[in-house]
Parts: sequence; C-alpha cells; structure tokens
Amino acid sequence: MLISSKGRYALRLAVCVAQAGPDAKVSLREVAEHEELSLKYLEQIARPMVSAGLLTSVRGKGGGYRLSRDPHEILAGDVLRAVEGTTVPVTCASLEGPEPCHRASVCTTVRFWAGLDEVIENYVDGVTVGDLADAPQPHIQLADAAPAES
Repeated sequence: MLISSKGRYALRLAVCVAQAGPDAKVSLREVAEHEELSLKYLEQIARPMVSAGLLTSVRGKGGGYRLSRDPHEILAGDVLRAVEGTTVPVTCASLEGPEPCHRASVCTTVRFWAGLDEVIENYVDGVTVGDLADAPQPHIQLADAAPAES
C-alpha cells in the first residue's frame, strides 16, 4: 500500500491541530508554515476532512480549523480513508462492496491480500490522532538513521 502525500499531509494536519489544544482554532496558513507544506494543497486536503466530520471550519476573525471531536477518538485510519478513500493494499483486496473481484473464488492469493488488508486496517485503526499528538517528537538526523556498520 502506498499512502500518497494527501494521506501523509492529512495526518500531519490533524496532529498539528490536535497539538494546538481543544479550544484553539488553527489556520491552514499556520499549519503550512509549521509543517512546511503548500497552503493550496492543505486547502484541498481540509475539504474532505471537513466532509468526513474530522475537522470543523470556523469562519471569521480568529477563525481556522479545529478537530470535530477529541483527538483520542479520531483514528489515523479515519484520516487516511477521508482523503485516500481506502487503505486496501490492492484493489482485489476489497472483497466486499459494489464490485468485488470476479476471480476471488478461484484466486490463489486472495487470502494473502485479505490478510494484509486486515493487518493494515488493525494498525491504522489502532492509532489515534491523539496518540500521535502526544508522542515525543523525534530528533533523528540522517547520520543517526543509518544502519550500524558490522
């Protein structure tokens, strides 16, 4: 599964808003500056998050965005699905729905893909925006991330 920049940035947007506090209204401009992201792209990402009920837009002077509910109630999977549409690793892993794969009954790998989909769903639905917002910020430099030489 390849999460696009939309999914990555949406999660960063949600975490940034969560870190501002429950009563704060955060402008997309503030998020863009803090996270070093494109304001225009964040505007495109915020729309489906509002539609999905994850963000609330507050208009007027001092307006901005806030989370629609407690960050510990918003799953990372909710954010990803709001902007990505799905988290399935391959299209045939969507065995339910309007058009399941026509080969599902004879496919030798369908169980593998369904199992991988289940692992992904369990992981992204096992982490909340609040968990990410509460986590200490990593300070990893490239030299620190390199594997140790044997």
